[in-house]
Amino acid sequence: MTTEIRWVRLGIATVLAAAFVALFMSLGIWQVHRLHWKLDLIARVDARVAAEPVPAPGPADWAGITREGDEYRHVEVDGTFMNEDEVLIYTPSMFGPGYWVLTPLKRDDGTIVMINRGVVSEEKKSPDSRVAPEGKQHITGLLRITEDHGYLFSQKDRPEDGVWYRRDIASITKTKGLENAAPYFIDQDLTDPEGFPRGGQTVVKFRNSHLSYAITWFAMAALSLVGWVVVLRQELKKRG
Repeated sequence: MTTEIRWVRLGIATVLAAAFVALFMSLGIWQVHRLHWKLDLIARVDARVAAEPVPAPGPADWAGITREGDEYRHVEVDGTFMNEDEVLIYTPSMFGPGYWVLTPLKRDDGTIVMINRGVVSEEKKSPDSRVAPEGKQHITGLLRITEDHGYLFSQKDRPEDGVWYRRDIASITKTKGLENAAPYFIDQDLTDPEGFPRGGQTVVKFRNSHLSYAITWFAMAALSLVGWVVVLRQELKKRG
C-alpha cells in the first residue's frame, strides 16, 4: 500500500513538473519572439523618424495604410487649418495635466488631415489664450494610426458632447462633419520650443524588458525541473 502511495505521489509530481516546465518554456519562447518584434519596431521607428519627410499619403493610398508599414513615417503636408473645428484631448504631460490640440488641415484638393499640433497646459486650454495659425501652412511630422480602441480603465469618449479621451480620427471627423478625411493623423514636429501647442512630443522610445522576462520564465522552468528531481531522489531513497 505504501509503495502504491509513493508511486501516486511521484506520478502527480511528474505531471505537475511537466505542466509547469511546458508553461514556463512557452512563456519564455513567447517573450523571445516579443523581443525580436520589439527590436525590429525600434529599428524601424528610428529609421523613419530620422528620414527626410515625404508627402503624406493621399486618398489613393489611404486603404493600404497599416501600423506596421506606415506608422511613424516622417511626412509633410500643405494646407489651411480649420481652427474652428479644433479638438482637445486630455493627456498627462511635462506641464502636468494637459491636452493634445488636434486641428483639421484642409489641403488644396479638398481632403482633410487631422494634425496633432502638440500639447498645451491647462492654462493654455482655451483657444483665446493662443494665437491660431492662419493662411497656408507647411506641416512636417510623424504619421500616426488612429486610436479607435480604449485602454483598461480609460474613460469613454463622448462625441455627442464634443469630448474625446483618445485620438479616434473616424469619430472626430464624423462628429465634426468633416468629409474626405484621412484615416490617420500627424504628430506635428516641434516648431517653437517656447510656444503652445508644443509639438514634437511623440514618444519614440519603447520600453524593452522582454529579455529579462524571457530569462525569468526559463529560470522558472529550470526550477520546476529541479524540484521534480528533488522529489524523485527522495522517493528513490525511501524505496532503498
